[in-house]
Amino acid sequence: MFQNILRHFLLERPGQKWTMSAWGEKLAEGGVKIERRLEKAPDSERNRQVLSHIVGIELWGQSRLRVSLGDPFKEDEYDGYRPSRSRSWEQLKAEFRLTRKKTVALAEALDDQQVDQFMKIKHNQYGMITLGAWLRYLEMHANLESKRIKS
Repeated sequence: MFQNILRHFLLERPGQKWTMSAWGEKLAEGGVKIERRLEKAPDSERNRQVLSHIVGIELWGQSRLRVSLGDPFKEDEYDGYRPSRSRSWEQLKAEFRLTRKKTVALAEALDDQQVDQFMKIKHNQYGMITLGAWLRYLEMHANLESKRIKS
């Protein structure tokens, strides 16, 4: 019950506010803000851990979103997408930039191909959620988690 309320108010309702293209723009803007935060932050084990988590979740989310474009659905966890914690801070920052660009491009592809943004794809925690909710989830997750990166 509580999970349904969270899904509705945190993901589905905000996810319906924007088109796929608008979500792409919002994700691009959010990426720039996160990059500014990353540039101010020093290399530390904690910061690398948080950033590799952010990148891993975003890559995992991309794999779920690509299902709407015809890729097969894989029942998996995000761990397989998470970059190695042995990567340098500079490598992880570059990986975040590239990953976010791919998420933005994916949102634009969904818009270009006129994929139904109300199509639902399974999220491991929240169940079946729409594409708009997926994009909201990726935007919200990266923004919240990036605040754990210490300057």
